[in-house]
Amino acid sequence: MTDKQADNGTDALDENKLIAQRREKLADIRKQRQAFPNDFTPAASASEVTAEFAEQEGEALKELAKTTSVAGRIIRQRGPFVVIQDGSGTIQLYMNNKSFADELAQELKGLDLGDIIGAEGEIFKTQKGELTIRVASFRLLTKSLRPLPDKHKGLTDTEMRYRQRYVDLIVNEDSRRVFQLRSRIVAFIRRYFDQLGYMEVETPMMQVIPGGATARPFVTHHNALDQDMYLRIAPELYLKRLVVGGFEKVYELNRNFRNEGLSTRHNPEFTMLEFYQAYARYQGLMDLTEDMFRHLANDVVGSSTIAYQGESIDFGQPFTRITVQDSIMAYCESAKAEHFVNQASVLALAESLGVDVDSNWPKGKIVMEIFDQRVEDKLYQPTFVTEYPTEVSPLARCNEDNPEVTDRFELFIAGRELANGFSELNDPEDQAARFRAQVEQKEAGDNEAMHFDADYITALEYGMPPAAGEGIGIDRLVMLFTDTASIKDVLLFPHMRPQHDGE
Repeated sequence: MTDKQADNGTDALDENKLIAQRREKLADIRKQRQAFPNDFTPAASASEVTAEFAEQEGEALKELAKTTSVAGRIIRQRGPFVVIQDGSGTIQLYMNNKSFADELAQELKGLDLGDIIGAEGEIFKTQKGELTIRVASFRLLTKSLRPLPDKHKGLTDTEMRYRQRYVDLIVNEDSRRVFQLRSRIVAFIRRYFDQLGYMEVETPMMQVIPGGATARPFVTHHNALDQDMYLRIAPELYLKRLVVGGFEKVYELNRNFRNEGLSTRHNPEFTMLEFYQAYARYQGLMDLTEDMFRHLANDVVGSSTIAYQGESIDFGQPFTRITVQDSIMAYCESAKAEHFVNQASVLALAESLGVDVDSNWPKGKIVMEIFDQRVEDKLYQPTFVTEYPTEVSPLARCNEDNPEVTDRFELFIAGRELANGFSELNDPEDQAARFRAQVEQKEAGDNEAMHFDADYITALEYGMPPAAGEGIGIDRLVMLFTDTASIKDVLLFPHMRPQHDGE
């Protein structure tokens, strides 16, 4: 096998020269046969071979004389020992050119790291006890024209890992683990809700009116209809239309789009779980959420306690439940009950705490700005924060004892919001008034305020049963359970700024 410098980094030879050498090899192959054959099917995966034979003694394997075939990408080579990687893991091959016919021995010399091969041979163990396949025959299935990154350093350029995720997945085991775990988390969520009798549905991703959240949408144009449309910011209003229609327990794992900034916690395209249940209240959804997180931890981690960024998060204990106002008073020593009497007193509290607010904002919005800046990042253990101000909760049901707040909660873990839920507002006249207030805010310059959705009001006028609904951010959930600090590490293809020539 050649191109060993790729195993030790590409400093010894310019990468373009290495690529040129590999292209020459490919050109020679094309002259002789099909360069990219598609007629090899492995009998087993690397993990299947390991699971079946790793515990057997060498002598037992020798007597068994078991042969198999595998396929994968060459990622390491040490003398005649070659390690290939498939979707399940790695397996070692013993490829001694002295045991091959001249033609096959010559092909062995032309293999490079990154090439994908199919191989067949007998399973045995080396003197060091390493499970290995003694290759009797092999075929080059795919010629790799670009050298892999250094096997010890991996792909260490963070931006390049995001831009070339396909290379990152080849060389970084941690990246593969994150996305395998993400798949398990999503699969668990589907099982959980299916077992509770929820029906999975799909709702439009292009909408005439963006609704269900306060966010700035992406705008596109439908040529056939000759009208602007919006990529959805949330599926909420469509899912609640289904509750009106008689589907009493629905959920959707959906892609949402919000035309907002990029950060370690935000990507303009993201995944949400939203679910709605008739005849339920927000307290019941808090119970459901707590149960789901606890079972999720035990299912994917094997424990109700997980590690995140050097700290332990315990899902085994009852989650804390505290109101927005009480949380501010708990974490801001100077905050007292009298500060929440009216807009002027809340504004004075914000100023005393050094919280930047607009003096024209309503009381509830100022309260939430204080919470966002002084409380949120302190909520590390699982905490439900309840009784959100009505001004910032245009779709939530007002609390019957205090109409200034709603029957709403958000779940915070590790200082960030993971879930948002509430008892639904099913009074069409109240909802219409809330929409009108949002329109006034939009006309005053708030780009994230909601539109007036007349069809949704019509749906409510047919009658929606009392209900509760919730959204959970899947990307942030995966960050939590994979112990990753940036959302880009849990998105296979995160949005990046364009690369310019020379970068």
